[in-house]
Amino acid sequence: MKDIYQLSKEELFKRFNSSEKGLSEAEAVRRIKKYGLNQLEEQKESVLLIFFRQFNNPLVYILIAAMGITVYMGDKIDAGIIGGIILVNGLLGFFQELKARASIQSLKKMTETKATVIRDGEEKTVPVSQVTVGDIVVVREGDVVPADIRLIDSSGLLVEEAVLTGESVPVEKDFQPIDDEDVPLYRRKNVLFKGTIVVRGWGVGIVYAVGKNTEIGKIAEKIKEKAPESPLNKAIKKFSLKWMLLLFGMLSVILVFGIIQGRDLYKLFMLIISELVSAVPEGLPLVITFVLVIGAVALAKKKTLVKYLPAVETLGSATYILSDKTGTITEGKLKVEDTFETDRHMLFLVSALCNDASGENGDPLEVALLKWLENKGYDWKEARQQYPRVWEYPFDTNLRLMATVNIIENSRYLLVKGAFESLKKMAVNDTDRFEQVHDQMAEKGLRVLAFGYSVVDDVPESIENVKINIVGLVGFLDPPKEGVKEAVETARKAGIRIIMVTGDNIKTAVAVAKKVSIYREGDVAVHGTKLKEYSDEELYNLLKMTSVVARATPEDKYRLVKLLQRNGEIVAVTGDGVNDVPALKVADLGIAMGSGTEAAKDVAKMIITDNNLSVIVEAVKQGRIIALNIRKVIYYLMSCSFGEILLLTSSFLLKLPLPLYPIQILWINVVTEGVQDKTFAFNKPEENIMDRKPEKPEKTFFDRKQLLDILFGASLIAFVNLLLFIYALEAFSYEKAVTLAFTSLIANQWINGFQAVKSEPYLKNLKSSIKANPYMFIGVGIGVLLQLSALYIFPEFMYAVPLSLSDWGFVLLTSVIVFFTLELKKLVFR
Repeated sequence: MKDIYQLSKEELFKRFNSSEKGLSEAEAVRRIKKYGLNQLEEQKESVLLIFFRQFNNPLVYILIAAMGITVYMGDKIDAGIIGGIILVNGLLGFFQELKARASIQSLKKMTETKATVIRDGEEKTVPVSQVTVGDIVVVREGDVVPADIRLIDSSGLLVEEAVLTGESVPVEKDFQPIDDEDVPLYRRKNVLFKGTIVVRGWGVGIVYAVGKNTEIGKIAEKIKEKAPESPLNKAIKKFSLKWMLLLFGMLSVILVFGIIQGRDLYKLFMLIISELVSAVPEGLPLVITFVLVIGAVALAKKKTLVKYLPAVETLGSATYILSDKTGTITEGKLKVEDTFETDRHMLFLVSALCNDASGENGDPLEVALLKWLENKGYDWKEARQQYPRVWEYPFDTNLRLMATVNIIENSRYLLVKGAFESLKKMAVNDTDRFEQVHDQMAEKGLRVLAFGYSVVDDVPESIENVKINIVGLVGFLDPPKEGVKEAVETARKAGIRIIMVTGDNIKTAVAVAKKVSIYREGDVAVHGTKLKEYSDEELYNLLKMTSVVARATPEDKYRLVKLLQRNGEIVAVTGDGVNDVPALKVADLGIAMGSGTEAAKDVAKMIITDNNLSVIVEAVKQGRIIALNIRKVIYYLMSCSFGEILLLTSSFLLKLPLPLYPIQILWINVVTEGVQDKTFAFNKPEENIMDRKPEKPEKTFFDRKQLLDILFGASLIAFVNLLLFIYALEAFSYEKAVTLAFTSLIANQWINGFQAVKSEPYLKNLKSSIKANPYMFIGVGIGVLLQLSALYIFPEFMYAVPLSLSDWGFVLLTSVIVFFTLELKKLVFR
């Protein structure tokens, strides 16, 4: 049996029961059921496994051990309550994780790569997962190959197969059958492999393998690569290690002192269990994921689709944005504004023939050329029929030109269009006047193309050695987008430097950059060809003053990103073409344009559906809001937990009876953290969020100020409630003293949560503070009902007694003290 690369077109159609018209939609559906979805299968957890995983953590093991001991000691009611609280916490985590997973899956669907197939004789765009065996697929420059495909037609096709072979140099492909046997993968010139990238040209082929049966799928099955840890996870792990060392140190001291003091071993053990329960905010990782997911959903509503969730953490920390010009800063809706020619007929011919656009479809610049020709009354369709193309050299990002050979009046004409600097090197005619006009156009902010030709005997072996006559220049107007100038000013205030990295002429780039305030007096504009003259240190120092890099190559963009990262910068990069892929891939935040190539969207961490710099700056703002909400929830959970530990420890060291029962501590976690922490995801943005300088991701969540704030909040809550407990022991029974401390601590933690919502004093703008997070009021309302039930419906289960109206005055007093002390701290240290 012949191998796939040996078959002729007819044999391929016969083997896969397909044709040039492709599959029918009904047949495609049938084959998807047969062969499965065209995707590398993720390891999915069952709902049951997700449920049981909620109980797979050291804290739950400790609680289960405590439950076993209480049963052994004959205290079955306590054991039942501990078991019930474990179950409630597990259920809360379970439903929260299901919701988060559903949101992530919907985001994945929104960002799925698309492919072009022929079905029922018509070209259609479908999600890559819906491509199946026997489909006829069309690939063009910038596409990611959607499946393993055997070519049946192609032209000038170059494919980068680094993902499969490790070789970064693009490989030439064609559709002719190969007669040899046992041809290795890298020599199969008529086969395209899933995940590789089309660099130039186009191809049509038939799908012969999908999903895990593709070559990349076979590799993926053998090697499951773990995603790198996000900065937030690293910071939490680092903090957790220090926290646990501190905690075990404190518990060791308590154990030793307890034995010396002759404390009851059962009560001592339950105290240690209580402190462990207080110390570990087990819901923190899930709450952070919840905040990130809610943030990603909010970003999607603002035209930014998140592909890689941890990228949201670093979004607000961006210090540099390397932005494209066309379509991001400018409209991308080009129109011919000015022309200069010495041979009008040849200028029209080159514009029509050295052009891959077809009517409304194609590169915006080439589409604009065709519209200009139509406005001039020139029939470019007839010209293409009359003068057929016999050879092409697709646009080269390094040489900045495109060329074709067409038969014109029985002669071979080489037609070239591209950057004036590139064509000037090839010109045999005088270019002084062209250069003068070119500079005048560029200084107006026009994007300028040069056009030339020569008569050749055969297709050229090297385009760089060809000599041509330049016949004209065309200047394209591409006005700045609305809102970009304001976005640039916002980014500048936020401490973010925007550098326009473009392939355009330096004069055009500077003129456009000036219009949108990217380039200001004293800034530097650098020509891409000059970058290699600088050492890394010199270039980094230069970038601090640079706002435009013109005539930049993909290699230049890549170097800029890596250089900035090595110097500790967080870099966001925008891109839409296959040439942007290397920079997008290595950037901290690779942001692809929604209208860009599939290759760019495939490697990017985010996709913006509205190609506009203002959307990117707005996304950075959202990133800062999300990061600040995570910071706030970390403060809230840690200060509440540490406050409980300090209260218990200080009571113990003062030889007082325990102010809280272990059951009460578990209950506190349900009615405070359990109802409040999830609401932090819905905090409204603070007014001055974009007036702050960016911070490193790890500093955003755990810096000196955060740790001091946690210590202050915890100490305040512990001290106030310790004083209340000491007073209550003198004035009332032990049961009432415990109940007062129990209820007061809960109310104080609610107050701490409200104060954590805003960085500025709560009373500075009371109306704004109340509106800052309405969901928190709902959460606390639920908590209040639960606590009232604990006091008046089943107090005996909580070792509590019902409080009188006058007793509530003590709870109110401690809450007022906590509120105004936190308020005063904000005023003093702001």
